[in-house]
Amino acid sequence: MRVERALRTLIVDDEPLAIERLQIICAPIDGIALVGTASDGKAALRLVEALNPDLLLLDIAMPELDGIGVARALAQASTRPAIIFCTAFDQFAVAAFDVAAVDYLLKPVMPDRLARAVARITDKINGSNARVPQSTEWTEEFWIPYKSEMIRIAATDIDRIDADRDYMRLKIGARSLLLHQTITELERRLNPAKFIRLHRSTIVRRDFIAKLRHDGLGSWYACLADDAEVRIGRTYLAGAKAFAGR
Repeated sequence: MRVERALRTLIVDDEPLAIERLQIICAPIDGIALVGTASDGKAALRLVEALNPDLLLLDIAMPELDGIGVARALAQASTRPAIIFCTAFDQFAVAAFDVAAVDYLLKPVMPDRLARAVARITDKINGSNARVPQSTEWTEEFWIPYKSEMIRIAATDIDRIDADRDYMRLKIGARSLLLHQTITELERRLNPAKFIRLHRSTIVRRDFIAKLRHDGLGSWYACLADDAEVRIGRTYLAGAKAFAGR
């Protein structure tokens, strides 16, 4: 993988063997230029301030200040490095993407997966001094825990989202996956040019809506491409009509 400018990269892990393995994996990736390593979260924050890296390869389970804590601390900065979590644990995926991680790699980290994640970052920042935007960039993909796996779902593949108690049910074609997150937070992360909220418990991809219909009794419905219907809540009716050009 040839890039215009390699990402200045800091490895953060409390296990020396894990650091060594990541160094070996990073060596042949042209998009990575290692600038240092840290063995705990507090040291990582000091090195970020001193070295100003473009990318952190960040473990989660560390003593005192864990990887999520490091990411949250860096979120307060005006600029911050991109973050790829490299961890042995799958249960922190939701928290990881809540702090705008670029990717979430399970150990042992596979070189091709790391290379693809690095490529996404270099596509965005090569040729400029900009960091990966945190609050202005819409989420492009979700990692969904499912049994013993983490499934990557592109945001644009999601047909609709429905609240299901403490979870959100993401419908992707015939599949249905659960994500532990509030609908308000999901709405904030999704590109409003691609998705529209139709009800307090439902978000739909705009191009999945086939038509709107009125039942003659005061209620409006969105008719979807799969022949399902969603009743449009009064709070969201004006937005739905604007979407339809009314």
